[in-house]
Amino acid sequence: MNFVFISPHFPSQYFHFAAALRERGVTVLGIGDTPYESLRQELRESLREYFFVPSLTDYDALLRATGYLTWRHGRMDRIESLNESWLEVEARLREDFHVPGLQPSDILKLRSKSGMAEVFHASGVPHPDLLRVRDADQVKTFAARVGYPLVLKPDVGVGAAHTFKVASDAEVDAALAHPLPTSYVAQPFVRGTIVTYDGIVDRHGVIVFNLSHEYSDGGMETVTERRDISFWSLQHIPAALDVLGRQVVAAFGLRERWFHLEFFRLPDGRFVVLEANLRPPGGFMTDMMNYTCDIDVYRLYARVVTGDPVADFQAIPRHHVCHSARRHGRRYKHSHSQIVERLGKSLLVHRELPPIYHSLLGEEMYLTRHTDTESMQDAVRFIQAT
Repeated sequence: MNFVFISPHFPSQYFHFAAALRERGVTVLGIGDTPYESLRQELRESLREYFFVPSLTDYDALLRATGYLTWRHGRMDRIESLNESWLEVEARLREDFHVPGLQPSDILKLRSKSGMAEVFHASGVPHPDLLRVRDADQVKTFAARVGYPLVLKPDVGVGAAHTFKVASDAEVDAALAHPLPTSYVAQPFVRGTIVTYDGIVDRHGVIVFNLSHEYSDGGMETVTERRDISFWSLQHIPAALDVLGRQVVAAFGLRERWFHLEFFRLPDGRFVVLEANLRPPGGFMTDMMNYTCDIDVYRLYARVVTGDPVADFQAIPRHHVCHSARRHGRRYKHSHSQIVERLGKSLLVHRELPPIYHSLLGEEMYLTRHTDTESMQDAVRFIQAT
């Protein structure tokens, strides 16, 4: 099997995917915008060949790279990036090289928030109202129907980038004094807790692994107010969330893919879906999954790709694994050495983060593991105390 891995170096832990695929006899071929010499050793050892392109936004360069790899190694069986940024690129390459998987015609409803909303509505999954908007008048008309505050966000995009909240007609006028840079959607601002439904489906659409995470704060508030976010794995998926999560996965017809679904848990306990992402959850959450269940999701994904049996796979969430963020320039009460001494064996990882993560996840993070939420929250408070 030939597997083209686009941008295999990011996030940094994704070299585990390449290693797991190679371990199962897959020929892993990389295409990326980082010079080969800059790739970590473990990734270089897992790739049969690597083709450098100056920019992954240059489709002609990607086309030539894939054509070259096809000439060298034969027909491609899979083309994946496991990364939100390159979903459209993957789809175009699959279409051009007749590779199974999501095609360009599938991508619009699967990437755009307006397309997702249509799928949510058709499948009966509760979700906030949504309207595509171009100008202030459309936003005000929508607000007259659903009320303020509203959230405005790009129709296609990931995270909280270029997302903002408006609470009055005057704020709408101020926010939209200049034309929007891209297609936007408006939604009511939902007060609730973000809870995820994450996992992998096999080539038949059967969920072979799932897990949930909870966030301390919403992404928009974290970015705009520079909050110190934390998020953690749950030992039990709420039954109502599991039902809705499975409903969404089935509605999108996912096959042989990761999924990362975001829901709001409302104050009354109900769940409403926010959006669906067709990739692993971001940051270091794949590692968090491994620490939570004492498993290897990288090897599980490789087994799914190769069609090997996974009936013997079991994932039991025995721990709460938490990501606690800190920001440079903020005066914290406890030093790194004090944190290490206080947390002891519950501290798994401390790491400085790359700039692309800074606005949401801060400049550094601590991964900790606990058997109960009380000790976990104590650790978060100690790490983030100011």
